Amino acid sequence: MSNQLIIENVNKHFGAVHVVKHVNLSIPEGKLVCFLGPSGCGKTTLLRMIAGLETPTSGRLSMDGKDLTHVPACERDFGMVFQSLALFPHMTVAGNIAYPLRLRKTDKQSQKRRVDELLQLIQLPHMADRPVAQLSGGQRQRVAIARALASAPKLLLLDEPLSALDAKLREAMQVEIRLLQQRLGITTIMVTHDQREAMTMADVIVVMEQGQIAQVGSPLEVYRDPVNEFVADFIGLGNILPAVPNGEQRVRLAGGQLIDIGGARKASAGQDIRLLIRPEDVCLKISEAQAHQDLHASIHNNCIPGQVSFIRDVGSSLEATIDCAGFTLTVATSPREVPGLAIGSPVLATLPPHACKLIDASPGRLAA
Repeated sequence: MSNQLIIENVNKHFGAVHVVKHVNLSIPEGKLVCFLGPSGCGKTTLLRMIAGLETPTSGRLSMDGKDLTHVPACERDFGMVFQSLALFPHMTVAGNIAYPLRLRKTDKQSQKRRVDELLQLIQLPHMADRPVAQLSGGQRQRVAIARALASAPKLLLLDEPLSALDAKLREAMQVEIRLLQQRLGITTIMVTHDQREAMTMADVIVVMEQGQIAQVGSPLEVYRDPVNEFVADFIGLGNILPAVPNGEQRVRLAGGQLIDIGGARKASAGQDIRLLIRPEDVCLKISEAQAHQDLHASIHNNCIPGQVSFIRDVGSSLEATIDCAGFTLTVATSPREVPGLAIGSPVLATLPPHACKLIDASPGRLAA
């Protein structure tokens, strides 16, 4: 019998608004899955339907062969951490963690044993009797997770649990939660709108767009091989350039430059496509010889002349904006690789064919 959570053709309407549309998804056992997307894409509503806090308008959810679609939340044996954490301020740390066990009428000795075990797990054994109001943000976060784990749930649900933390603590908690999930081997679903968070934590990323699933894959698959312009734009930085097919393995960019492309996808006449190349894949070098050359010139071997219009240097890395004929490029490099780079520098940007991917244009965006 499969322990996967199976979501079959699930829809959710709020009045006339179709919030979740025809979602089909299997959540693999023991993995951390991130629902990722912009605000309003339906990811939290989908999570709430899994939790039993919302009922699907149509479709079916099942786990272990059991239909969960209309099972009340309290009977699903799932743990949930809300965005607000929803801890009880009048209770101690131990009292908060023990609360789900008291609801299940677990005997006091078993409660204490389980609470002690979880306090060790979240590395707060010395704070059992402290009121949660006296804890730091990161400590409260750990207590909320421990409370969700208290009843040994089959599934852990996290609804943007780190959104209220400052940047440094948020990154530290991403690692802590990921290590904890791996140590316990508990199937976990986390909602986030932060692509960096999803890339750091997830085994599987589910990218959502306007209530539908746009792409499912590992973080590397979604980053390197996005299915369309929306996914490419939402996951990390990317140069997404209007392109016109010019043969099966070549496209023409807005400034007339001919670019050879690699990868399995071939260009076909009439397609509305974009060329995607990630900033770290663009090779940049200063070219004094090009200082006075017209930027509309096209150079062979995927080399494009341009001029630096903006630099963001954060010490270990450098991000430069390059004005080329018809478009701009964002390039990620380091001061060591291009010493002397400055605003106004004439440069050559090389787009390696293997790093140039063709993707579908998304409706409503700038046409080629």
